[in-house]
Formats: sequence, structure tokens, C-alpha cells
Amino acid sequence: MIQDAVQDKTEAAQSKRTVEPADLFRLKFVTGGQLSPDGKRVAYTISDVDAEKEKEYSAIWLMNLASGETHQFTGGTAVDAQPRWSPDGKQIAFLSTRSEKPQIYLIPVDGGEARAVTSLKQGVGGAPAWSPDGKQIAFTTVPIEEPRDPAKPYRVTRHVYRFNGMEYLDDVVQSLYVVDVASGAVKRLTEDRLANAEPQWSPDGKDILILSSMVPDRMDTLYPSLRVVNVESGALRELIPGWGSFMAAAWTPDNQRIVFTGQPKGLPIGSKNDLWIVNRAGGAPENRSAGFAVGIGGGVYGDHPVVMFSSKVILTGDGKAAIVEVQEGGEEGIYRVALRGAESITPLLTGERTCFALDMNHEHILYLVSAINQPDDLYLTNLDGSVEQQLTHLNDDWLAQVKLPTVEHLLYPSSDGEQVEAWLLLPPEGQAPYPMTLAIHGGPHGAYGHNFHFDMQMMAGAGYAVLMVNHRASTGYGDKFSTAIKGDWGHLDYDDLMAGVDLAIAKGYADPDRMGVFGLSGGGNLSCWIVGQTRRFKAAVPENPVTNWVSFYGVSDIGAWFAVEELGGKPYEIPEVYRRCSPITYAHTCTTPTLLLVGEHDWRCPAEQSEQFYTTLKANGCITEMVRLPNSIHAESIVGNPVVRRVQNEATLEWMNRYVLGKSE
Repeated sequence: MIQDAVQDKTEAAQSKRTVEPADLFRLKFVTGGQLSPDGKRVAYTISDVDAEKEKEYSAIWLMNLASGETHQFTGGTAVDAQPRWSPDGKQIAFLSTRSEKPQIYLIPVDGGEARAVTSLKQGVGGAPAWSPDGKQIAFTTVPIEEPRDPAKPYRVTRHVYRFNGMEYLDDVVQSLYVVDVASGAVKRLTEDRLANAEPQWSPDGKDILILSSMVPDRMDTLYPSLRVVNVESGALRELIPGWGSFMAAAWTPDNQRIVFTGQPKGLPIGSKNDLWIVNRAGGAPENRSAGFAVGIGGGVYGDHPVVMFSSKVILTGDGKAAIVEVQEGGEEGIYRVALRGAESITPLLTGERTCFALDMNHEHILYLVSAINQPDDLYLTNLDGSVEQQLTHLNDDWLAQVKLPTVEHLLYPSSDGEQVEAWLLLPPEGQAPYPMTLAIHGGPHGAYGHNFHFDMQMMAGAGYAVLMVNHRASTGYGDKFSTAIKGDWGHLDYDDLMAGVDLAIAKGYADPDRMGVFGLSGGGNLSCWIVGQTRRFKAAVPENPVTNWVSFYGVSDIGAWFAVEELGGKPYEIPEVYRRCSPITYAHTCTTPTLLLVGEHDWRCPAEQSEQFYTTLKANGCITEMVRLPNSIHAESIVGNPVVRRVQNEATLEWMNRYVLGKSE
């Protein structure tokens, strides 16, 4: 019998196949969830793609935590998302695209049809937020009844007038509203030109906390301020005027204070965020994580439709602690931070994985887990992180069919002796030395690590070793590491990457004559930089890169502050730094076949950045092509239109096969 079991296992392993591009739409993902007020059930959303229609759908599911029984709660023929339980647990509010624009719907938990609570011409943005008494729902929407005619002339007055994923800001910035659940009466609470988001009711129901960004007369408009709006009068005040940037916030249960993550003004870009607490009336905030080297918040990139950087703050019922995510190296866990007494930060859920905190009650924490070889699933644990329970197994059938890469952890010294962390995914078939692709993350203040990346899985399935390096500027290693390239892009970060490539070759994993490089955004920038510095790579695929810092300063939605923060001054103040750090300066020397992936509505790293590089390569005889992605925004290949996600994967793999392996279609 033992011999039969071994034989069955061997045959099962032999019947498995490698990951292929078509698997992109065979996967399902949990994209959010919330515990019911009584703690007995969980509402969560599952996202999947109809491969034939190339259209993404999302449905709400309910699970009984005692029995484990689940059932699909909404039809799945639209995008139903952001489910929020009513305080009495009898209804769920959610956003749905079943109408022309996303609207708030209510559905009874014990049966019945969903009814629309809003019918706004511009639709609703963001999750609905119930008032503590369950009589009202706060939300945000564009206050303009009639959209501007884009064919007519338009006068611009904002410092930043167009933003990635939002287009022209005057057309899309959102105001705060509340709707009466019984009558449907809608009341507007803010009237300004700011983008107001993430409404949270105070425990007494009198005020709503919001994050407000896109200030018309500021260049650093990306980072929000924290404001409080009185529901009755509409009186609005900024909690800590001019303090710095805020990432997420929550009221304490006693109604007296607000806990938030962020950082004060004046720190170098890339510095850690901390957890702070401030009185409801405002004043000087108290730092509760000052001595914690890596700071608070997540930063491990994935390639799947889940929020990449979750920075949610969840408070314990007694208000004594906050539950937050923390990135340390390539791991992202859930930690408990004391809000009183001596500074205390306790890891609850750690290990070689990425954990996203979703919700918590008096007994449990609800969270998502992802790893290099594990797509997201929903988990539950006790408040101390013990007795973890996996609630969903969405992709077990797929995982049983495919061969996954072996993961080699690398730690090595760079050119200046600084230790650098990396991961090498070894293909499940073939023999070393393998052809290798160097994958470079964006940001640059983010990181690779233990999170699911479909494109890496696809590359490994095609026979490539995949090298993922957390080069200088990556988060999770302390401020010295994450701020090290200011004013000197293309030096230490490049050295870190090349040292990793050299190590993979020295260990016998990588074939030095068969290597490619690819990356998005900051990773696209470094891909373009690399092909202007060395000829060791046979192919490159930069996606929406920064290639010219001077023009980036003027055309990017964040250019006039990001370029200054990263390089140390304005273009006319330090022209040599801008020139030295721009890949376009060296593009004429490039001989590496280069495919540029270009989102035509990317206002973060606009198409002209790729176009400059493309023209320079063409003019100097380098093999280059460009894939244009109409209406595509920055990073849409990760969480956006399924067509874009498919094309990005297939084009990248085809280019590598053509020039690294010498394959022709």
C-alpha cells in the first residue's frame, strides 16, 4: 500500500504542468472582507476574470465561521465590492457597477433583493461608511451634475491639474456626503476642490474623519491631510494643519483621540512612516513607534488585484493598542502597537509571507495571506496571533495542476559592503545554468518579497530563473537604506542589482549569455538605465519608465515635487544631477533589443518618457519596439483592465523568448 501511495504521488507530480500565460485568468482572488457585528459570519469579495470576454467580475460571499459553510451572496455579473455590515448586522451595504455608474446598494442578510440607496449621475467613490446608529451612510462622489464636455476649451488653474487614474482633477475630485438610509435623502458636507476620501464616523456619530488630498495650490498634492467634519453643521477643520503626510487613521473607541500613520514634514523621501496618536481637538501628536527602525505600513509588491500597499489602522476594542501591518525585509506581517505607556510593538503574524489586515473584533483578526507560491486566501486568527485558520482555498485546484518554482534566498554584500536581500526563482523544469530575467520593482520605495507575482510565475514556468532584488531605496531595511539614492539614482541601486546578477552566475544558477531585464515605473527606469550602462543583457522590457528627469519634472503629476525630493533640487538648480541620473543621457549607446510598454493615459510616468527613449534608440540603430496601451494608467498591468494585464505578460515573455532564447514566433 505504501508503494502504491508513493507511485500515485509520483504520477501526480509527473502529470503537473508549468505555469503558462493563460493561467492569468484561471486564478481567483479575495479582494476584501469584513466580520459581522456578532462575529459569527464574514462577508468577503472574490474577483475573477471571464477569459473569453476578458472582463473582470466581483461577487460578495458569506461564510458562517462556526460551520465553515459559504454561499455566493450576489450574482457575480457585475463588480460588487466593499461590503459593509450594518451596525445591527441585518443588512450589507456595498458598491456595485450593476447600474451605469457605481452606486451604493443595500441587501438584507437573511434574503431579499438588493436595492439602490444612491442614484447619482457621477456614481459613488470608495466604500460606504455606516453611522454608529445605522441610520445614515457616508460616502464620497463628484459634486458635478453634468460632466464637462471634453471637446470644449478648458482653463487650468490648479498647480497639478491632471492625476494618474483620475484624469482632469476639476472633473473628478470628490466631496463628502451622507445619505439617510430610510428616505434616501442626500446631504452634502464638504464644498471644496479637494479629493475627500475614507470617511470614518466618530463613535458618538457627531463627526466624520476624512483624508483630503489634491489641494489646488500645492505641488505635493498626492499626500492627504486629516480633516474632521461635523455632520450637523458641516463645520470642517484640519486636525493638525501643515504637519505632514497621513496614510490612514482611526478613532479611538472613547471618542477622544485619533490614531494615524504618517510622517512629519522635512524627512527625506523614502523615510519610514510611524504610528501617531493625537487628541480629537488637535495639538502635537505622540509618536508610538519612534524607536522602530522599519516603521509602520506595508510595502511588499504583488502582481494581483489586491491593494499593494495596505496601511489600515485597526484599534482594539479597549483602545489600548492598534493592529497594523509592518514590512521587515521581504516579509510583511501584522503587529500590535501599544497606544499607552512605554513604546511596545509586538509581532502577531509573521513569517515568509505577506499579510493584509482586514478587520478585527473582540475575538479574532481577519486577514489575507499571500506568498511567492501562494495566491491570496482569507484567514482568521485569535487576537494574539495563535490558532490561524485558513477560511478560503480559492486556487487549490489550480495549484494541484501546476509546477511551481523553487525559491532561493540570497543575501550578499554590494559594492560598498551593504548587505542586499534578493530571491531567485528557479524554474521547475530544465537544468542550471538557466536563462535568467532580472525583475526590478518600482517605487523605488517599495520592495519585493513573499507576495504572489503572476508574471514571475509565468517566467519561471517558461524556463527562466527570475531574480528579484531589493536594491537600495527599497523599504523594510531602515531609513539609511531606503533614502540612500537621493541625488544619485543609478549608482548604488545599479550596483546592488549587478552584484545580485553576478552572484546568481557565480552560484551556477544563471547563464551569463542568456539574460533579460524588465520592470515597471522605477523598475522601468532602472531597466532603461541598465541597457545604457552594460551590454550583458540580451533583452529589456521597460514599462512606463522615467527616462528624462528634466521633462519628468514638468509633465508628471508628481514631477515638480518628486523629482526635487529624489534628486535634491530643481532642474535649473542642479542640471548636472538631472542629466547624470537620466537614462536618456546614455540611451544612444544602447545595443540591447528593447521593448517599451506604454500606458497612453499614464500621467505618473507619461508616454513621452518612453517616446524619447524609443526615438533615441531607433535613431542610433538599436532594435526597439513599443506596445501602446490605449486608455491605460500607471501600473494598470497589475490591477487594471484584464486586456492590459494579458498583453503586458504576453509581450514581455515573447520579447524575452525572441532575444534571450532566440525563439521566433
